[in-house]
Parts: sequence; C-alpha cells; structure tokens
Amino acid sequence: MNTRPGIKIALATIFVILCWAYSPIGIHIGLKAYEPGHLALMRFLIASTFMAGVALVMRISLPRLNDLPLLAVLGFFAVSLHHIALNYGQRGISAGAASVLAQSTPLFSTLLAHFAFKDRVNGWQWICVLCGLLGAAVVVTGDRGFGELDAHGLLILLAALSWSLYFALQKRHSHRYDGLTMVCYTIWSGTVLLLVYIPGLWGEVQNASTSVNLAVLILGIFPSALAYLAWAYVLAQSNVSRASISLYLIPPTAMLMASLVLSERPSVMVIVGTAIVLTSVLALNLEPSKAAVPADKV
Repeated sequence: MNTRPGIKIALATIFVILCWAYSPIGIHIGLKAYEPGHLALMRFLIASTFMAGVALVMRISLPRLNDLPLLAVLGFFAVSLHHIALNYGQRGISAGAASVLAQSTPLFSTLLAHFAFKDRVNGWQWICVLCGLLGAAVVVTGDRGFGELDAHGLLILLAALSWSLYFALQKRHSHRYDGLTMVCYTIWSGTVLLLVYIPGLWGEVQNASTSVNLAVLILGIFPSALAYLAWAYVLAQSNVSRASISLYLIPPTAMLMASLVLSERPSVMVIVGTAIVLTSVLALNLEPSKAAVPADKV
C-alpha cells in the first residue's frame, strides 16, 4: 500500500516531463501554418478554456481588485512575452536546442536575485552561472553550424529571462492565492494581452492542416494546462527540490522526441552545450544555499 503513492508520483512526473518535452516540438509544427503571435494566442485560448472548466469544478476564488495589476504583470512575463519570444526564436532554432536554452531559467533567476533583489550570491553560484551561460552560448552558436551566432537563439534566452522574472515575482506573492488560482489568473491575464494578435487568426486556423491544428490543440491542453495540474500534485506529495531535479530530463527527452517526430539530429556542439548547461543548473540547484530552483513551463 505504501508503494502506491510513490507509483502515482512517478507516473505524474513522467507525464509532466513528456508534456513539457513536447512543447518545442508542438511549437515547431504549429509554426508551419501559424505566425508566432497567432500560435501563442491560439495555444492559450485553448489553455484558458480548459482551465476555465477546471476553475469552475474547483471553485477557485475571485481575484482582489488591487491584485489585478500584479496578475497582469505575471501574465505578461509568463505567457505573453515568454511565448512570443519562444515562438519567434524557434523559427531559426531546432526544437532540441530550444528545450535546452529554455532550461537556463535558473541562471537568470540567480542573476536577478543578485542584481534586482539584492540577495547574496556566493562564489559557487557565480561559477555555475558563468559555466551555464557559456554552455548556452555553445548551443546558440552550434545549432546551425559552428560559429554562427543566430539571433533566434537569443530570443529563446529572452524567453528564459522572462520566465525567471515571472518566477521571482510569483514566488514573492504566492501567499496571496493557492497555486491553482495563481496559475489560472496568470494564464487568463496573459491570454488577454495576446488578444492584440486576433486579427487574421481565424484565417490561419482555416488554412492550417488537420495535423497542424491537432498539434496546436495538444500544445494548448497538455503542456499548458494538464501538466500544471500534474506538477502541482507532484509538488504537494513529494520533496520540492528532489522533484524539481527531474525536470532536467526534459531537454534530452525533447531531443529524442524531436528526432522521432521531426527527424532532427542535434549537432555535436549542441550536445556539448547541453551537457554544460544541464550540469551547471543542476550544480546550482544542488548547492545548499541556492538562489533559484528549476522553473516550470507555462
């Protein structure tokens, strides 16, 4: 009987890894028929609708009026800016490389902790951050051929920075609402901000193939909604730090999925950069006085 909760946690963790590893693959497929802004909006219209059903069932509380600006800022960094930068970035970066660069969020969280929030960052953490940024540079320059600095890779790093800003703000205001309520309002507010891309969206929906629209539907329901519910269960039932380490399986899983679905083959430089980035962020989070933890993916 005692093993059953462990099995459930393991299955939920595997589900989360598969969902978030699919995200760059789904984006790559969606960009075949959708503009980056339209893809972000369509994805989160689906996610918002799904989370509205969850919210009705769970009877989440209404937001306080004085919290609306905060929720709008959270939605901007977690949904709007993050996914616009991610989608534009993936126009020129492979799905596998994008998953690695997106995992660099803890590096930016540490920098924010030092420069924005005046938290103490020790020598070990600085070494991890510098090594991680070096690994990210190797991935960016090696994805399309050694020595080619592609601005699309920098956009993926902007998406990681945007997520770290969201994570820092969310962490400091998490006492205001429970996790599900905060996620719902973050998704909804971010989706509202993305409505600027609504002109032309319906035409792209009609012109997209069934396979592309199916990929976008999966993108909206699984990585953007169901994975969050599963991850909330994992965090509630297990040690947060130990559970978070499992998220470092996302990039290699994404690379494997991309090789099967998109026939992508990562270059040697991307593999080397991946090893450097993941080792650096793992060392950063295993350090006792860490400044950041692995971040989730909306």
